[in-house]
Amino acid sequence: MISAQVLPDLGLDSRKLPDLSDPATRKRLSPSAIEAFFKIADNWDLRNEDAMALLGGASNGKYFSLKRSHKGVLTQDELTRVSLLIGIFKALNILFSRKLANQWVSRPNSNSMFHNAAPLMVIRSGILGMVSVRRLLDARRGGR
Repeated sequence: MISAQVLPDLGLDSRKLPDLSDPATRKRLSPSAIEAFFKIADNWDLRNEDAMALLGGASNGKYFSLKRSHKGVLTQDELTRVSLLIGIFKALNILFSRKLANQWVSRPNSNSMFHNAAPLMVIRSGILGMVSVRRLLDARRGGR
């Protein structure tokens, strides 16, 4: 008889992912996501325009309200973007010293993905750019 192999829980089971289309889930996750977003923006020394772009083009009113109060409910898109940014931030802080990790997004990069521009330009381009940078950093973190 062949026994079933038990795989470790890597947190990748899609049944465990939060349903970001659910308003109650977005309301529950938004406060910590907003807090994390502004800490990352502060650590990376982002201009308001860059931070708004990273949130998907948030309006001035919404952005400055979130920045001032750290209260509000993010959209599914905004929560997805913040999640990707948290992953990028975490990977950078695993790979580099705090100072370099915080400067990495704004420094020119010779990787062909960036064309000698700052990675922020790719990250600002949208979710696909964020996913690409996250994958690159996760691969480097894994030694690939």
